[in-house]
Amino acid sequence: MTGSEPSATTAVLSSGGLDSAVLVADLADRGQIVQPIYVRFGLAWEGVEEAHLLRFLDSLPTALGVRPLVVLTEPADDLYGAHWSVSGEHVPDAESPDEAVELTGRNLLLLAKSSVWCALHGVPRIALGTLAGNPFPDARREFFDAFGAIVGLGLSHGLSVLTPFADLSKSEVLQRGWHLRLALTFSCIDPTDGVHCGHCNKCAERQRAFAALSIHDDTAYAER
Repeated sequence: MTGSEPSATTAVLSSGGLDSAVLVADLADRGQIVQPIYVRFGLAWEGVEEAHLLRFLDSLPTALGVRPLVVLTEPADDLYGAHWSVSGEHVPDAESPDEAVELTGRNLLLLAKSSVWCALHGVPRIALGTLAGNPFPDARREFFDAFGAIVGLGLSHGLSVLTPFADLSKSEVLQRGWHLRLALTFSCIDPTDGVHCGHCNKCAERQRAFAALSIHDDTAYAER
């Protein structure tokens, strides 16, 4: 073990999107020390996404126990090849079903390296912003429980994998975090000139969440 964190620390897998951003702030507001972790896979939108995440974290009150961002690198372009997430071509648009944006094994990959980081630093919990209705197999409670058990076996480290928003919709998460600077979050998979494109599957999902609550969306979109 290279270091030790207080037992109240929770690592949060942070993409810079609405869900994980609100999760970071929500856990910190509840008195936990929060360690955001960003994992770079080599996907087309990550440069813009990471920059937004840093700006959002900087916007949080210093009184909250949010640690500086930890960035881990785990290239996956050799796995995904010419997939749209790497090439940036034929990105699922607003009319695409949720299944079109699946990145096979993404939660498994996210947890693999970050769980080792947690073991090395004595962090007992890691949280993801998984929402209700997520259709992918690596977003099920059974998967997260089994992964925690594997970490215990393979690393001799007790790690709880938490999904505090698993019973919430994106609109319900947005309602919980409406007071935050959500314009600094980033949900796009086809960014244009450093801002949300406005026409991809994820931009549409974001826009629907704001519309459902009649909350003004001051996100910068290249197209509306």
